This record gives sequence, C-alpha cells and structure tokens, in this order.
Amino acid sequence: MDERKAFADCGHVVLKGFFSRSEIAALSAIVDRIHSQWVESTVDADRRQQVNMHSLTSPAYFRDDARGRIDFFERIAPPSLTATMEEMFGGGLYFHNTQLFFNPSDRQQLPYWHRDLQYSQVEDALQASQQDQLLNLHVRVPLVKEAGVELVPGTHRRWDTALESSVRFERNGHRNSEDLPGARLIALDPGDILIFDAQMIHRGNYRLNETRKAFDICVGKPHPFSVQYLDASVLPDEQEIERIANNDWYRRARELALANSASKSARTD
Repeated sequence: MDERKAFADCGHVVLKGFFSRSEIAALSAIVDRIHSQWVESTVDADRRQQVNMHSLTSPAYFRDDARGRIDFFERIAPPSLTATMEEMFGGGLYFHNTQLFFNPSDRQQLPYWHRDLQYSQVEDALQASQQDQLLNLHVRVPLVKEAGVELVPGTHRRWDTALESSVRFERNGHRNSEDLPGARLIALDPGDILIFDAQMIHRGNYRLNETRKAFDICVGKPHPFSVQYLDASVLPDEQEIERIANNDWYRRARELALANSASKSARTD
C-alpha cells in the first residue's frame, strides 16, 4: 500500500529501516545527554508519573555548544525526512517541537487514551469541528526496540464514538486506561519511523517494554489551534537558521512565531 493512501485510510504509517544504524546511534547519544540533564534538573517526585519530556532543542541543553545545537537541528530534519514528508503531505510543513517518551518511574501507572489537543484550552467541540483542517503530526523515531504506542485507526477522520468519548474523559464509570475496540499496537525497531496524526486517539504502552526511548519530532501545517502553542525558544534563531542547510521547516516556524509575537503585542497595546 502506498504511504499516502495508508495514512489517509488509517492516520498512521510505518516506514521500515528509514534511518541507518549510525544515524540512530548519533541521535541517541544527543538525546541521552539531554535526558540526563533533564533528570538532574527535575525533582524526583515531579518525574515519578511523567512519561515524556519536551523541548529537547532548548538552548538550556546546549550552553557553550553552539555547533552541537546546529547538528541536532540538522539531524531532526535531514533531507531524506523532509522530502518524504513533503511527498506525503505537500509543502508548508513547519517544525513545532520535540518530545522524548519513556516509561514512568511509577510502574503501576496506566497508559491513557487521548487526542493531543485534549490538554489545551481549545474546547472539544471546536476540535471536532476543525478535525479535517488540522494536520499535527508526530514522527516517532524509536531509539530502542519498542511496542510502545497504540492507535485507533481512522480516528484522524472522525470524532469519538460514545464509548471513546466516555473513556477519554472518564465519564459514565469508564477509565481512560480501558482497552478500546479496533486499537492497533505498533511495533518498531531502531531505524524505523512511525508517522501518525496527533489528533487521532492514541496512548503509550509501558508494560510491554522493559525500557522505552522514543524520540518524537512534532511537525504540522499552520492552524490557530496549534500555532498558538509554538514556543520560539525551541527554534533556531536567525543566525542559526543560516547555518542549517535544510532549514525550510525551521524558517516557517520562526515566521509563525514572530507573527504570534506581533499579534500578542497588538492585543496588549
């Protein structure tokens, strides 16, 4: 099945062996260092139930290592990936952020079904009304072997059934950790990538994986619901952009961030 059709039908696609062993090793080394720094700066109690960290490109992780930050940006958006994404989704994609997913310290914690904007200030009914206009994507790059994410295929094109809504929001006696009908568990090896719609119903899977180290690149097409959460600090500045050969995703993101800033300033004047 062609990747575009697979995504259109299911809301996700796996590309096997997309990255080489050397590419994964280099990316993993950077991510390990950043994660270690995050662990050192985060109180144990605050980390106990956390399953991810975000903003790995923050300047805080690259003090006195300007070249290292440029290298990381280049590894996040190599020409092979940006060309594949453009072929699948057309032009106009922008870089939004990064996340690293891992197992919670609390091994009793259960995974939970959600759509990414569920935790934003955008009302659920508004999200539903704009579902066909939103393109918020995760590109999952597993750095160790995992069966670490479950998806409900097709929910990128439709909104919840009554059961799915009750489970997501824990209504009518349901819990957000319950199994959902039609869910698909995705198994990945290092080198594979999973591209999925962040607004489809999905959840992590902790118990089948002794360890998890999944690096997610968040990209999308501009929409007011998502662009409002774009953090300029995770983007390269103008000087850094000039040093990144394949910089289209970052240049678009910076333009959006500057427009956000101008809009906020106008509203407060």
